[in-house]
Amino acid sequence: MAANPSGAGARTTRTAFTVPLTMLGAQVLLIAGLAVTAGLDGSGLGPAGWAVGLASAGGMSLGLARGRSYWGTDRLGAADWVTLTRAALVVGVAALVADSFAESVPVALLVTLASIALVLDAVDGQIARRTGTTSALGGQMDGEVDAFLILVLSVYVADFAGAWVLAIGAARYAFLAAGYALPWLREPLPPRYWRKVVCAAQGIVLTIAAAQVLPSAVADAALGVALVLLAESFGRDVWWSWSHRDGEAGGAEADAGSALLDGQSSDPPPTAPGPESEDGRDAGRGPWRGRIRAVIATVLTISSFLLVWAVLVAPDQPTFFKAGAFLRVPLEGLVVVGIAIFLPVTGRRILAVLTGLALALVVVLKVINYEIFSLFSRAFEPLGDIGQFGNALETLHLEQGDSQARLIEIGAVAGVVAAIVLLPLAMLRVTRVAADHRQRALRVIGGLAGVWLVLGVLGTTLVSRTPIASTISAGVIFDTAKVVRAEVHDEGVFAKEIKHDTFRDTPTNQLLTALRGKDVLLVFDESFGRVAIEESSVAPEVNKALAEGDKRLASAGFHSRSGFLISSTFGGGSWLAHSSLQAGLWVHNLRRYAQLLPERRFTLAGAFNRAGWRTVDEDVSNNRPWPEGKAFYHWDKIYNRNQVGYKGPTFSYAAMPDQYIYSALQRLELAKAHRRPLFAEIDTVSSHQPWNRIPEEIPWDKVGNGSIYNHLPNHYERESFLSFWDNPAKVQAGYGKTIVYSLKALTSYIQHYGKKNLVVIELGDHQPRNPVTGEQAGHQVPISIISHDPKVLKAIEGWGWNPGLRPRKDAPVWPMSGFRNRFFRAFDSNPAGR
Repeated sequence: MAANPSGAGARTTRTAFTVPLTMLGAQVLLIAGLAVTAGLDGSGLGPAGWAVGLASAGGMSLGLARGRSYWGTDRLGAADWVTLTRAALVVGVAALVADSFAESVPVALLVTLASIALVLDAVDGQIARRTGTTSALGGQMDGEVDAFLILVLSVYVADFAGAWVLAIGAARYAFLAAGYALPWLREPLPPRYWRKVVCAAQGIVLTIAAAQVLPSAVADAALGVALVLLAESFGRDVWWSWSHRDGEAGGAEADAGSALLDGQSSDPPPTAPGPESEDGRDAGRGPWRGRIRAVIATVLTISSFLLVWAVLVAPDQPTFFKAGAFLRVPLEGLVVVGIAIFLPVTGRRILAVLTGLALALVVVLKVINYEIFSLFSRAFEPLGDIGQFGNALETLHLEQGDSQARLIEIGAVAGVVAAIVLLPLAMLRVTRVAADHRQRALRVIGGLAGVWLVLGVLGTTLVSRTPIASTISAGVIFDTAKVVRAEVHDEGVFAKEIKHDTFRDTPTNQLLTALRGKDVLLVFDESFGRVAIEESSVAPEVNKALAEGDKRLASAGFHSRSGFLISSTFGGGSWLAHSSLQAGLWVHNLRRYAQLLPERRFTLAGAFNRAGWRTVDEDVSNNRPWPEGKAFYHWDKIYNRNQVGYKGPTFSYAAMPDQYIYSALQRLELAKAHRRPLFAEIDTVSSHQPWNRIPEEIPWDKVGNGSIYNHLPNHYERESFLSFWDNPAKVQAGYGKTIVYSLKALTSYIQHYGKKNLVVIELGDHQPRNPVTGEQAGHQVPISIISHDPKVLKAIEGWGWNPGLRPRKDAPVWPMSGFRNRFFRAFDSNPAGR
């Protein structure tokens, strides 16, 4: 429509600016609301957030006022009000993004606002078309809001993905700026549906990247594809403008642009490529509809084929997850499509849907396997692992915070739903297209089958040693079934091992006689693996801490001997290591652990309890009742995180620093007068992943109730889990610092509080997970026995352990399950009947 200056002039100033002022007030209220909720520490928006938010709100309101004046719009339709709501949400996103450079902001809130703005982008168009209220002003506002949202999201994502992402947000504004120097770029462009698709893709990809729920490599790839699509869309529009630069439209547009700059009435302003109105308020798509449908059909077919192919050949282990792994030939896909070609339509559809659902199951199994291998260096064991789903969610929240954890949970559910929906649809399309082009499809299938057979027989592999002939998806299902069968069989085997216990009936007067009168502490150092002291970037600083610990112990009259044990777990599952050492059994999975706890097995704690020691477990990772602790381990007292009086902050997963754990044990147990000897298991937590918050070592008389830690700095405090974990070098450095802290806390405690009757068994529970360990890392962990009494160390002289806290490379290596019996024999515990 053409503007009507005389009509615009007839309106009063109050009428012209009522809506913009209302919009400005709403946006200020939104920013004030964000000030209450933004900031992880509840501090609200900082000066940067307020400044950018108010500036954006003012700019939006002024733009609206100018647009209404220019277009001569008296009233706004329902669709326009939806667009204004989107504008307010985008202002909120801009404020949060600006604030993120000064302090942490809730990612969930930022992503939620951006997501709602994206969803409403489709709503306003539907309303405009159905109510017949499409307008040039509405289209202009819609495009500007899209452009600004993409700009602010690209600024946020560029902070952790790289400055190149800014090109996505700046592209449209660069095009507009170029139009002032090159008038032919201001020529109005023909409507193009693909331009809208590209625009929507930019917002969606940037929002997902901002949520940081995808691995960095996947997010970077998606951003790269989005940028390529954007460049293609802009390039096509630039070419069109160039090829029509001498036409009549060019001169008309130049006049319109000049009039707009001068504030005069004119025809509608030029349409810039990129973020274009998606609400249908620009007409003229009719002639393009057939071509668009053909392009979309081709894109859907190719996408369906690539999706199915990727699912079929995708690896399920981190070791094999490389780009070359996707350059394989999946036999399963060839067989299914080959069968589908010869089936009637109904049978083909049934086969496609069932295959799609099977592929959805394959996706879930592969993702779970990938994570289990990453965490524990083993395959998924359904019967045991499914029962730990609740514990896994709790750990996720402790490590990453509630906001990030909820996003991951939502992403996981959405991913499963997407797999269940998209894979059957993809299979329906692939099989239909193959059936419609039967002869060509048969030739392709026959050629690929021949390639698969030849390469399979020859055993040909890629550079990454990945076989080109693939049956991995079928293998995942069959391997999972085999694991379940093995789990069922192992139940009977393990039941016999539990019942065979040489020391169960040992008389009390023959139990641990060489340790009578001594306090014995069994200390599990979280994630303290052999990698910490050998052939790693952190080994020098850890070995230095061990050497300093030797000197600290020697100054207090303590000495030690050390060796290695093979842990029954890797990267996590500390309780498996605890039970393996205590019960003298190989407890390497959750099913065995669940089978063991109800049984009557003679544990180290049970032996000390029977021999007259007071037995105590201090496990501050636990925050709920644990009846198995007393029933199976025979603890007299169990201290969880709620029972040690801690008033300080948490440190990522760690509920409290190790130094406080030792201080609490001293206060609650060891400092008491007229008590029995104590046997205590202490499960430390400061060196638990993610290693991004490390407490400071403080004087022992300052520990108190832990409130001092509220005022002390810690490493990487303001860095989010995902950005920290995305940097392997930083993760490794953080791991090294936490191990050094834990070792210093223990040796300092012994130096400060240790009495002559103190004996400490200190060991790692398992190796740390990737990226600290390599792909071929073993399960070995250091173990030391520390004592003031030389007779204690003399009793284990025959073990071959070397003096000091650091085991030699050639030190003996035993399974963790073998420690209990060796320990009993070394300290004069004789099996019944001997």
